[in-house]
Amino acid sequence: MDWNRLNQYFLRIPELDYSLDISRVPFGDDFLAEHEPAIQKAFDDMEALEAGAIANPDENRQVGHYWLRNAELAPDPATTESIRETLAAIHSFASKVHDQTLSGEEGPFENLLIIGIGGSALGPQFVANALGDPITDKLTPHFFDNTDPAGMDSTLSTLEGKLGKTLAIVISKSGGTPETRNGMLEAESAWKKAGLDFAKHAVAVTGEGSKLDKHAETEGWLTRFPMWDWVGGRTSETGPVGLLPAVLQGIDIDGILAGSASMDAATRVRETQSNPAALLALMWLHETGGKGEKDMVVLPYKDRLSLFSKYLQQLVMESLGKEKDLDGNVVHQGIAVYGNKGSTDQHAYVQQLRDGVPNFFAVFIQVLRARTAGKSIEVDDQVTAGDFLHGFYLGTREALSDNGRASISMTIGEVTPASVGMLIALFERAVGLYASLVNINAYNQPGVEAGKKAAASVLDLQRKVTARLEDQSGTWKTVADLADELDLAGQEEWIFKILEQLSVNRADIEQDPSSLSPADTSFRHG
Repeated sequence: MDWNRLNQYFLRIPELDYSLDISRVPFGDDFLAEHEPAIQKAFDDMEALEAGAIANPDENRQVGHYWLRNAELAPDPATTESIRETLAAIHSFASKVHDQTLSGEEGPFENLLIIGIGGSALGPQFVANALGDPITDKLTPHFFDNTDPAGMDSTLSTLEGKLGKTLAIVISKSGGTPETRNGMLEAESAWKKAGLDFAKHAVAVTGEGSKLDKHAETEGWLTRFPMWDWVGGRTSETGPVGLLPAVLQGIDIDGILAGSASMDAATRVRETQSNPAALLALMWLHETGGKGEKDMVVLPYKDRLSLFSKYLQQLVMESLGKEKDLDGNVVHQGIAVYGNKGSTDQHAYVQQLRDGVPNFFAVFIQVLRARTAGKSIEVDDQVTAGDFLHGFYLGTREALSDNGRASISMTIGEVTPASVGMLIALFERAVGLYASLVNINAYNQPGVEAGKKAAASVLDLQRKVTARLEDQSGTWKTVADLADELDLAGQEEWIFKILEQLSVNRADIEQDPSSLSPADTSFRHG
């Protein structure tokens, strides 16, 4: 513990009920001054982005998630008005659901099924968990966030007999995202099997003119909300993607927006030691060597924030995980993120954090208010359960420091819509500033697109292979046979994996059970 260093590197912003402590990161006293020109350039880059510069050149797009909580910042009146109109429409729609002006086929809506993936699910899940309350929620949220049939069946089992009172929100900018499209089709099938009309229970959040937009319009869904091309999925929580599910659940979305806007204002300050996002970005730079040399372990000491690290995984890793820098040099940048919550992790991986490989830095999030209502009992002499949690936080931080492990600590008063909005905005800004410091584009995602193309290639190959087996139904074929007959040399592993999966899930595809190696395995249609 270093009292003088704490006072030197402790930032409190009273009006936000927020503080940041970077004193336990072992940077030298000249570090901030040394990087002052770079962080000032990062501020310039951020100002250009907020003013409407093309920040995603891969798709020739602006990046405007900051406009969502302050429409006046938008670079043209049409965008400002669109943001305002959409927020008003979200409130209006939620009011009709809540006052039962709009109901399902079997009564007032009681449940919410959110169908999306990535930013279209992670943000809504985090906020639902952080701010929801099973007792007071107006609608109970459920999620399809993958294309796993068993996972969707599990979710649908909790809604058995309730689909007539369930509102579904399908979220996809393009409308062609396979996981979301599959979830939509599975939902449509479930409603149909229940003798219900899915369209009378469905809402789309999508790009204007997208496949989903056209489908929802053709089928006569309840309504549609926009996903603007200047908002990326990982920064969409303060737009319709996040606000619509939250307000339907009964969460104060105006509070989230106000908190985000207040943190945006605080992180525009160009005085580095008064700017929490700049300090975060600089600490990331110090701890990772500007090359992703260490992982970021996020440890919020509050159950309601347990999904924050999962949310940050996409925000940080999709934004910063880049092969090339802005000059085209191969740099392989990124910061890996993991975490859960305190004090759970003291019984999981804190042992390794303290004594194992020192390939990480920790980000602690402390919440001062232990209980939102009522007085805590004493579980020990003059000590409550909340005191224990606080003790574990301080003790774990100290144990890491004693063994040379760096940590950043931030404190909020309590978990509220405003504080959740602030945390979202803080990390969004820190990611953007850090990207400028290491000269990469935080707003494109070429690796994601490459994965989608590879998946499409697998499915195309599956169609070719199954068609060949069907043409010669009853004939056993090895992987080599199929690769040779279809001129697919080099694709043998994919062929084997495709048919292995199909032989379990399709009754008409068989695998020879006596084979042990992939090369010896035969398959047939029959």
